[in-house]
Amino acid sequence: MNTNPQPFLAISNRLRATPFYERVREQGVKAFTVYNHMLLATEFDTLESDYWHLCEHVQVWDVGAERQVDIKGADAHKLVQWMTPRDIGNVSAGRCVYVPLADENGKLINDPVALKHDDNHWWLSVADSDVLLWAKGLAAAARLNVVVHEPAVWPLAVQGPKSEDLMAKVFGEEVRDIRFFRFQPMVFNGHAFNVARSGWSKQGGYEIYVDDAKLGVELYDALFAAGKVMQVRAGCPNLIERMESSLLSFGNDMTLDHTVIESGLDSFFDLQADVESLSIDALRREQARGPDRKLVGLAIASASDSIQVATDPLSGYMLDHTGQAIGRLGTQVWSPKYQHHLVTVMLERPFFNGHKESVQEESAQIAVQLLDGSSAQARILPLPFDFKAAGIV
Repeated sequence: MNTNPQPFLAISNRLRATPFYERVREQGVKAFTVYNHMLLATEFDTLESDYWHLCEHVQVWDVGAERQVDIKGADAHKLVQWMTPRDIGNVSAGRCVYVPLADENGKLINDPVALKHDDNHWWLSVADSDVLLWAKGLAAAARLNVVVHEPAVWPLAVQGPKSEDLMAKVFGEEVRDIRFFRFQPMVFNGHAFNVARSGWSKQGGYEIYVDDAKLGVELYDALFAAGKVMQVRAGCPNLIERMESSLLSFGNDMTLDHTVIESGLDSFFDLQADVESLSIDALRREQARGPDRKLVGLAIASASDSIQVATDPLSGYMLDHTGQAIGRLGTQVWSPKYQHHLVTVMLERPFFNGHKESVQEESAQIAVQLLDGSSAQARILPLPFDFKAAGIV
């Protein structure tokens, strides 16, 4: 008899719902997480069943928890540039751009996609941290001519290989012309929604920035009505698919404790560029001395999907086969496609400096401790995962 029942999430006014919450419940959601103080679905059928459906058909995701930080005013560009080491000087209106945000010590604050409406108006479509408060604080302290707020916008994502056909049925053939990481207004029932070719999967898709709650629910229903012949289903960001695609999750794979360079995001900016950024000087110093940690991937060959890497329960650090803590464990999941257990870990400098000369060497291995007390050989792989180069097919 189970005397320790599974805990549940108590829902209160502190956890905000989206306009699509009741529809998501009707679609049979099985689990939620909390993301930006909101409910975000994490599973409908099973993790693996949801994964295969996403890879083969089309899904509609309620990602209203992906909040927008609206920055508008004469100093909007200045504030956004101050927040990121990435040079945004040549970003044109209607473009989406990935912008790691970092503080004066180079520590990662968030890794949003920025949408440029015009020179004086930006949205930061944020991951799970309070960027709104940070942006407000910076703007107030520097007396910048901007207004920073969170608009009533709740994104819907349409993801999967049939997503373009579904979107064309609802918005018209013109939606096919939207280029990757670009956005433009598309009309539904007389209202123009901003639609971007983007999303937190690599199966192809769009994000619709819903700014009318009532009409947004009508849009949700229209997508399902038009998608019946395509086997449309409700879905959500899928852990298996994002790990296979090396889509990092702020708060899981990297946190406020890690720098942009440690998180492997230095390819998104040039430290020699002349940009006015809070973090640029700290990141230049870190680059000169070398990072203290490095985010890498692990691949563990196994015939079972039930293995789990052990961690110190207080620190969250991964343990090697001797029980030594070698780095903070990020995400772990079984890949049914590659028949490997995939893991991210933020390795500490003493380990990755002493284990080969570089974690880029795909022959590097470590014996990791599993929850059942056994150990397994894990291959250290650079991120993003290159399964073909690693001989994992």
